Amino acid sequence: MGPVDEGRDVSIGAGGVPLGGTLALPDGAAGVVLFAHGSGSSRYSPRNRAVARALRAQGLGTLLMDLLSVEEEEEERFTRHLRFDLPLLARRLSAATEWLTQAPRTGHLQIGYFGSSTGAGAALIAAAMWQERVGAVVSRGGRPDLAGPALGHVRSPTLLIVGSLDDVVLDLNREAMAQMPRLTEKKLEVIPGATHLFEEPGALERVSELAARWFREHLSQVSEASPSV
Repeated sequence: MGPVDEGRDVSIGAGGVPLGGTLALPDGAAGVVLFAHGSGSSRYSPRNRAVARALRAQGLGTLLMDLLSVEEEEEERFTRHLRFDLPLLARRLSAATEWLTQAPRTGHLQIGYFGSSTGAGAALIAAAMWQERVGAVVSRGGRPDLAGPALGHVRSPTLLIVGSLDDVVLDLNREAMAQMPRLTEKKLEVIPGATHLFEEPGALERVSELAARWFREHLSQVSEASPSV
């Protein structure tokens, strides 16, 4: 097998703010997964890039993107005022989702969200906005609780992955899952012996395996859709 395509750089406008991204599509992609990184991270996160490579190896497209502009990231280093602005991050994800629906190479594909840390909360807020187009959500060590009231409107099948040693986040994930609609397909996977960053041997590989299976099961090609709210 040849090397997995790492993709090409794209620019996505979000309310007049240009955001950088990296889009990679295997031939005959079964769907495209939009990554929402956590606070203090970027599309160059080695953990998310490792998961993205594993998803592409399973026939899924990926869009790794920055939720903040270069200028915002620089300011954030000192103020840290945007990393927990979940409504802002969700709007940025929504803009990227709309971009995917309009791009010629991805407009026919169902979309998934892969969120980590605070990005998981933003992903669930955006999923509640795009109920007909977002076919699945996966959270890695995420803070779904930060989605707040939007949890009650999530219809996308949602997989929450948490390390068994990440005690506080594990409890927050259990509480968040209980707030999601009863009829929404949802599952909590606990990785034994893993901490918040899944740095233990084999832990991130297990995350990738679970995420790929979830997305492959739930994403399918669609013709067109629009936001429900």
